[in-house]
Amino acid sequence: MAYDLEEQEQLASIKSWWNQYGNLATWLLIIVLGAYAAWSGWNYYQRNQSSQAAQLYQELQKAVMAKDNAKVQRAATDMQDRFGRTAYAQMSGLAAAKSAFDANDPKAAKAQLQWIADNGHDDEYKAIAKIRLAGILLDEKAYDDGLKLLAGDYPAQFAGVVADRKGDILAAQNKIEEARSAYQSALDKTDQKNPGRQLIQLKLDAIGGAPAKAAA
Repeated sequence: MAYDLEEQEQLASIKSWWNQYGNLATWLLIIVLGAYAAWSGWNYYQRNQSSQAAQLYQELQKAVMAKDNAKVQRAATDMQDRFGRTAYAQMSGLAAAKSAFDANDPKAAKAQLQWIADNGHDDEYKAIAKIRLAGILLDEKAYDDGLKLLAGDYPAQFAGVVADRKGDILAAQNKIEEARSAYQSALDKTDQKNPGRQLIQLKLDAIGGAPAKAAA
């Protein structure tokens, strides 16, 4: 009887606790299980998205190899519409821009690069797109637009390339002193082992610049 009484007291205690906290405990459990289900679902969605984006990117690369610019542009647009938040969308945009440029379609190339500049999630891809877009603007003699584009913030590793492109635009505008300064800045910010330094030095010399400063 003592055991039965003790057991009844425990059951009564549990019932009392449940009456007081049971509803809250149930909601907490629902929240936890719901959060886990959402997390699992999101991970599955991300893996699925990445897998589909990778397959579409392979198709785009095949079109690039075949020099089928129309198909490349369609694949890149499809990638941006369906998988715009993935790195594949930015990679596809760069590939599509080059394909369009090679096909003498600067309008499509500009559109692809502008999409990356406006919608990219990776600073490095955005920097590459802006620098290449500035190059197209240089070809179109849209010098002010090109300089404005290059005036934004860029990752530190692109400082030399940005300065070099500024030098190209300034030289095209016949702003020789400013171009010389930009090229010198490009040399100062480019690693000594970078083969691109030779081209920058040639451009600087071509406008009467001084030899590159020796590295400290």
